[in-house]
Amino acid sequence: MSDNSAGHAHWRTLYTGQPCASAETPERSMLDLFRSAARLAPSKPAVLYFDGALSYAELDHLSDALAHRLAALGFTAGDRLGLYMQNIPQFLIGILAAWKCGGIAVPLSPLNRAHELGRILPDCRPAVLLSQDDLAEHLAAAIAVIPGYSPAVLTTSALRLQARCDERVLPKSATAHAAADMFDFLAQGTPAAPSSASPAPQAPAFIVYTSGTTGEPKGAIITHDNAAWNAETVRHWFSLAHGDGPVFGMAPLFHITGLIGGIGLSWQLAEPLILTYRFRPDVVLDALLEHRPGFVVGAITAYMALMNSPGSTPDHYASFKAMVSGGAATPPAVLEAFRVHSGHTLHNGYGLTETAAGVTTVPHGVAAPVDPASGALSVGVPVYDAGAWIADDDGRALAPGEIGEIVLTGRSVSPGYWNKPEATAEAMKADGFRTGDVGFMDSEGWVYVVDRKKDMINASGFKIWPREVEDALYTHPAIREAAIVGVPDPYRGETVRAVVSLKAGEALEPDALIAWCRARMAAYKLPSEVVLMDDLPKNPAGKILRRELRD
Repeated sequence: MSDNSAGHAHWRTLYTGQPCASAETPERSMLDLFRSAARLAPSKPAVLYFDGALSYAELDHLSDALAHRLAALGFTAGDRLGLYMQNIPQFLIGILAAWKCGGIAVPLSPLNRAHELGRILPDCRPAVLLSQDDLAEHLAAAIAVIPGYSPAVLTTSALRLQARCDERVLPKSATAHAAADMFDFLAQGTPAAPSSASPAPQAPAFIVYTSGTTGEPKGAIITHDNAAWNAETVRHWFSLAHGDGPVFGMAPLFHITGLIGGIGLSWQLAEPLILTYRFRPDVVLDALLEHRPGFVVGAITAYMALMNSPGSTPDHYASFKAMVSGGAATPPAVLEAFRVHSGHTLHNGYGLTETAAGVTTVPHGVAAPVDPASGALSVGVPVYDAGAWIADDDGRALAPGEIGEIVLTGRSVSPGYWNKPEATAEAMKADGFRTGDVGFMDSEGWVYVVDRKKDMINASGFKIWPREVEDALYTHPAIREAAIVGVPDPYRGETVRAVVSLKAGEALEPDALIAWCRARMAAYKLPSEVVLMDDLPKNPAGKILRRELRD
């Protein structure tokens, strides 16, 4: 292990708030976390959904009822429950019911269709699937072509738990109440109860699938302690406490950021989790004024959309104790623009599905430094009980400032991938998790992410990291979103393509942008092609999809 390992955690001098070293914090399950919140605040809302709400006691009761019904279907310890829905309260009912039976929750993206589901379901083979009713046809199509697979499927309506439907995100015509909704199923009676014991802290709580952009999707096993520990880390890192207000669920719940920084943190604080079905800026802004949350984490693209949304004012953000950017790179120019607009500094962080979300974060009340050579904004320092170091291609530790693969260690790191021992052995080494991300660490312990290994552009032998060019583009006053990709070139091997969207009311000619870049970067990094789009394609977590832009 390198001098930048957890054993030489000199960055701890930057910590603020209450340290929570792992030796002082007992392992526990996510179900224990929820039950503690339900005991502390049984009548307080656990979830707020438009004009509907469920208290902690009601959420406990409903998940008990679903656990009973799952047990009657034969669902037992170790079985998987798939959850295929948007950010709706039934997601929380489902994961709690799975754990009360000793099972494992498998979040599935509601954007997935039969083809994508057909790459995931054969791997984890959920015994039961809980689906939003208007999505069930895609599940049925996927299940029909999987040999020997016949799970039970329960459906539920996204309209079930509130009276007022916000048609901006959920038109009434889009979803009809299911013929046999999950709640009708629960009302059929209470069969024999499953075991009331909590899962072991090292038992799997979730199987969360990676995007599968370079091959088959891999299901990262997230243990109960992985998830509970990282939620506790967020609470301590930002000095949050019960009474600091609701947690805003801006990140998708099927994504690791939503699971930890949304669900897990709300239970840590015994505060409500605010859900708005899916992200839409005007709906989010209305909800911020209505519910006055104290914490939010989301992708930088979501904050950019809020900032550029008509009517957004500093008052929308006045209640927040902390606002965190995760899941995608944060350009320094955007961070500053959001600070000026909202009055809040976004604390950016870095983590992956395999690390149960953030492992490095900018300490609360501390400004992230910008590397003077590359212009990259630091993603913070390793959090409690975590470590980071930089490896070369042979796995040897590099000195501060040298660029290599980022390796992460700590209590939140996944034990491996579901049904994939070879992939587990390749990524989960004894000295840390190989992230596939390229970056460096300075002498004070600040971590900088340069890019994904696979996104590096090689033009005539020159290495070009898209992040560096993108960060420069974001300083242009007309640009709203930017992405850099490498495309084939018969002379250089690869050349640089810039794909950008513009702020409302702005106009920009491609040649003018290339000329602007020429004054700010080396010639070999210059975009040879500029493509203007209304909106750049993104995954549900808000990351811009470079792979689509290459095509």
